[in-house]
Amino acid sequence: MIRKFRIQFNLTIILRFFIKASLILLLSGVSKILHAQTLPLSPRNNDALPGSAVKVQIENLSVENREKEIFKEIMNGNVPEFLRELIPISFSKALGDSMYNVTYYVLPDYLAVGSDRDYFLMPLTPVLAQRIADSLKFILPTKQMVDQIWSNASVKLSPSPIPPSPQMTSIPVLWNHNITVKAQRTEKLPEEPLGALVAGHKKDVIISNRIYSNPSRRVVIYGWHYLSGDPIQPVYAGHGELYADYSHGIRLIQDSVLINNKTYRISEILANPELAPLFSDEGVIGKPYYPLE
Repeated sequence: MIRKFRIQFNLTIILRFFIKASLILLLSGVSKILHAQTLPLSPRNNDALPGSAVKVQIENLSVENREKEIFKEIMNGNVPEFLRELIPISFSKALGDSMYNVTYYVLPDYLAVGSDRDYFLMPLTPVLAQRIADSLKFILPTKQMVDQIWSNASVKLSPSPIPPSPQMTSIPVLWNHNITVKAQRTEKLPEEPLGALVAGHKKDVIISNRIYSNPSRRVVIYGWHYLSGDPIQPVYAGHGELYADYSHGIRLIQDSVLINNKTYRISEILANPELAPLFSDEGVIGKPYYPLE
């Protein structure tokens, strides 16, 4: 009898040990995901060009050549420090009889080159945006995610449109708008330092089924929210894949997402008919990317 009791007691201790160990491993995995995520780029070199110098370097280049230079700068780590720590977006949503608790991570601002003191919020064609996203295992946002990011932003800036002109895709106009936006952001710095989530100051290049609805018109844009929450720009796919004007911004989203304490890829979820509504209000997006051929 005593021996049987000892065996049962030992089994109980062993079982508790494994349960505790399993729980620790689970919480450890969740903790790694829930704690700060960072942009996977090398540290910025001390001799890296500031944004104003990048502007001079690319000012007279063709779109193709300037984007080659921008790609090189970004992949070499010439990105401000304030963009490197990603911001979590968390929400809960019921689909059918199931509740989903979701956390994904986004850039705190639109992609830029340069330093914290001297940066250039850089509009990019969807081709380069996708190339960078692929290199970092990130994706671009959907319309639904753009709205969600704006709602979660602690810094909401008013849009600053300029009159349309043939020059709105030129580097001088892109730079002038960058100066305008930085002045708006500077006013908020005492309450919200660099690195806080910012929205409202650019239209987003988004992923959508409309990328493939007309092969001659590849870039899809949306957003530029007023302080009321209404976007200036409805979903629009009227420009070609080599178009980027001063109002465009590239918000990178980490493709890894936590759903009910399990890790998935947003790109895979968007192809799932049951789960796509977590991130998309247009249903399944089977090709959540721009073509690079």
